[in-house]
Amino acid sequence: MASSLNVEQIIERAHQSTGLDQFDSDSFMEGLEILVADMNGTERSQEGVDRMTASMAKLLGDRLKVTDYLAKRPDLLARPVERPVFVFGIPRTGTTLLSNLLATDPARRSPLAWEIDDPVPPASSATLKTDPRALVRLEEERARLAAHPEHGKYYRSSAIYPNECMFFIGHDFKALMWESRGKLKTYRDWLFNEADLHSSYIYHRKFLQLLQADAPGVWNLKMPSHALWLDTILDVYPDARFVWAHRDPLTATGSFCSIITLGPRSAGVQPDYQWIGENCSWQAVEHAERIMNTRDRIGEKRIIDVHYADLMRDPVATMRSLYAALGDPFTAEAEAAMRAWLADNPQQKFGKHEYRLAEFGLTPEALRPRFERYLSRYHVEAEG
Repeated sequence: MASSLNVEQIIERAHQSTGLDQFDSDSFMEGLEILVADMNGTERSQEGVDRMTASMAKLLGDRLKVTDYLAKRPDLLARPVERPVFVFGIPRTGTTLLSNLLATDPARRSPLAWEIDDPVPPASSATLKTDPRALVRLEEERARLAAHPEHGKYYRSSAIYPNECMFFIGHDFKALMWESRGKLKTYRDWLFNEADLHSSYIYHRKFLQLLQADAPGVWNLKMPSHALWLDTILDVYPDARFVWAHRDPLTATGSFCSIITLGPRSAGVQPDYQWIGENCSWQAVEHAERIMNTRDRIGEKRIIDVHYADLMRDPVATMRSLYAALGDPFTAEAEAAMRAWLADNPQQKFGKHEYRLAEFGLTPEALRPRFERYLSRYHVEAEG
């Protein structure tokens, strides 16, 4: 029988692995305790328990390192994070493509996958893609894709591409990355209905202040579930700019369900397809509803709309329109970099991501009415 996850052991492992003992805050404790209790209510393999223990301790260790570095360079906390761009939407609506294109612009700054994973010490502008830590991860990435090229069809990622804010907001243990590790309804309901994410976004800002120490720029920040906490973001970043990625919600929901099947397996449990269908469809609707509710409060123009269909048909023209809406110059350098990235990353480069709603107990006829408010308000092109 597998052992249980243990909060004290996870924290102690983070301390031991880093040699550091001072967190900036204990704001992660509530989420960690609820998550661990919920996970311990599900039977897991010992390998899954060990993997989750290591993953949780690693992220807490990263938080210890971030705290320690900022304590040594407190001036960094006085440097503003100005006019950041937050990209969000229902999961699987093209936010990754949009984020990758924004990241190619040499005038912009995005948190890259390798530096999220290993943030201390921060890189300089000159070494963002040549730092030895980045090169090691690129080699690991090449080996993984050579062994399992099908993995590339789920998510267009690379050590030197931008990654989601989820992977550092997760240091505060109020993040959907944890909820995806099984049937964790208690943690999910707490996260959606009770958790206060002000601490998460305050830490989010500290993390960016660390990364911009020697590599400054206007930040592009991507995470579908930013959609759930837009008011909180505005409290922490009053000058934030919002970009909503739109796609046929039925297609997006099917893709969302499919990719979430990977999460439980990584945590030592078999995916419950019925639960995933119920949970992901509920979450997809919740994303759309919360954005619309916030938009009604803060004003239509505070959020810029980008449609997946437009992005696929003419990505450069769509990005030019986005830049105009943001009030940012669309330079020749930016356009050339985007075209180069697109040429190197054609759609289905690693194969087609195939999925069916029926696998998850869902049908278009039952799902479409749940998005009635969204579909009646936005002219989203139907797929399939």
